[in-house]
Amino acid sequence: MTTKELVAQIHKKKSFLCIGLDTDLEKIPPHLLEEKDPIFAFNKAIIDATHHLCVAYKPNIAFYEAYGIKGWEALQATIAYLNAKYPEQFTIADAKRGDIGNTSTRYAKAFFEDLKFDSVTIAPYMGKDSVEPFLAFKDKHTILLALTSNQGAFDYQTKLIEGKELYKEVLQVSRTYENAENLMYVVGATKSEYLAGIREIVPDQFLLVPGIGAQGGNLEDVCKYGMNSEVGLLVNSSRGIIYASNDIDFAEKAANKAADIQAQMSQELAKLNA
Repeated sequence: MTTKELVAQIHKKKSFLCIGLDTDLEKIPPHLLEEKDPIFAFNKAIIDATHHLCVAYKPNIAFYEAYGIKGWEALQATIAYLNAKYPEQFTIADAKRGDIGNTSTRYAKAFFEDLKFDSVTIAPYMGKDSVEPFLAFKDKHTILLALTSNQGAFDYQTKLIEGKELYKEVLQVSRTYENAENLMYVVGATKSEYLAGIREIVPDQFLLVPGIGAQGGNLEDVCKYGMNSEVGLLVNSSRGIIYASNDIDFAEKAANKAADIQAQMSQELAKLNA
């Protein structure tokens, strides 16, 4: 999917919501455990109930790898279902990969060619030759971790290196990479006070913003400081939506939570277009 197509979907649905599919067998409704593939059964129900309210889905790969081959098969089934039934959805493999040369190329092939995701999250700290293999794929997007929403982000990402925060160095240097126009960046919603400065460095790129909902991020602040003329935001909510209920009505309750966020996003988009 191209950025232009993603922007068109945002305006069509009046939403820039990304739903994280962090599917945990210990948290899904117990009746689904009787299914042949309970992870896919859960994901399918969530997707069918919420697809009209969001523009992206983000499976966290760790939640699938943890279950071995069955988890990987559930991931394959989920992305195949999305691509076949809801091809307008932007898909994100939240894998946080990052290695040099041929290793990165193999990771890219796994997510872009085999699974056919639109994008993948990448840890940037091994540098240029760990990122550019992902950027070589046409109409695919590489989402660099810039400033994350967890408390440990302050251990390294905000440290001063020759008078400049490390995350700002990541942003600036990454703009020199080949095919850098295919870059997006992760910026946590709990770090919204940093967004204005980030927009000075990457004014045009999309930002994937986790941390809305369960982690306490504020959507209005994210939009105030992070939105650009092309919206430029994908705001993610995972647990706050998909685990809204642990009963038979789980998909309906997830849709209600997603609808609440989409309504707020519609208001923010109206401000942009005013």
